[in-house]
Amino acid sequence: MSADSPAGRLVLAATPLGDAQDASVRLRDALADADVIAAEDTRRLRALAAALDVTVSGKVVSHYDAVEAARLPRLLDDVRAGRTVLVVTDAGMPAVSDPGYRLVAAAAAEDLPVTCLPGPSAVTTALVLSGLPCERFCFDGFAPRRSGERRRWLATLAVERRAVVFFDSPNRLADTLREAVDVLGPDRAAAVCRELTKRYEEVVRGSLAELAEWAAGEVRGEITVVLAGADAAEAPSVESLVPEVQARVDDGERLKDAVAAVAAATNTSKRDLYNAALAART
Repeated sequence: MSADSPAGRLVLAATPLGDAQDASVRLRDALADADVIAAEDTRRLRALAAALDVTVSGKVVSHYDAVEAARLPRLLDDVRAGRTVLVVTDAGMPAVSDPGYRLVAAAAAEDLPVTCLPGPSAVTTALVLSGLPCERFCFDGFAPRRSGERRRWLATLAVERRAVVFFDSPNRLADTLREAVDVLGPDRAAAVCRELTKRYEEVVRGSLAELAEWAAGEVRGEITVVLAGADAAEAPSVESLVPEVQARVDDGERLKDAVAAVAAATNTSKRDLYNAALAART
């Protein structure tokens, strides 16, 4: 950008998870002042503005997954032209399992001004409510939808020493936790955080076995799961990894390839795991 270019900017802003009063003063001002607001759901954006008693004067455009790429050129044009473009999602921080990162990357590549209004995040809120050690953690987005992919993903967490935060659908949570028991063992500590900051907020803490039993009933709402990091002393047994190997084989992998992948992810002997997998077939 040259010194003569207009001073437009891209602003990413965190929005409340459930309680509108968690909105920052800076978010209120940005909603009122932005030239363009790119919202994941324009109806929810207008509902938030109404709850905050904010009059939106700028242009509002939709900015959800299916249209994110198509919207990008025009939004960049707006920034180049000196306009303030505000990006908001339905709840929490843009670009964290929500639209936003493509726009940020493109703006940064052109050295266009980009800033962020920090605020609510389901990831950090769930971490501090979990009661689990969280000095080091990683965020893994949404749990995979399909069982085979989910089991392979869980196997990669078997020796993860950091706490792991992920989102899940209430309709799939029971399956995820049941498979986590199979792959990671029943005693791994975890917490399920439901409807954070909303009227029916609930945090259920316990072992994976306890949580799987709880989730077997009806579960509703937005779900964030926190999984305790693996302890160095609790490496998975070879036998506990056999179901993951079999799931990969059922999905079309060769036995040797499945064994190699699971062994590498869990720091397990390939030979011992291969022999255990063969023994389980007899």
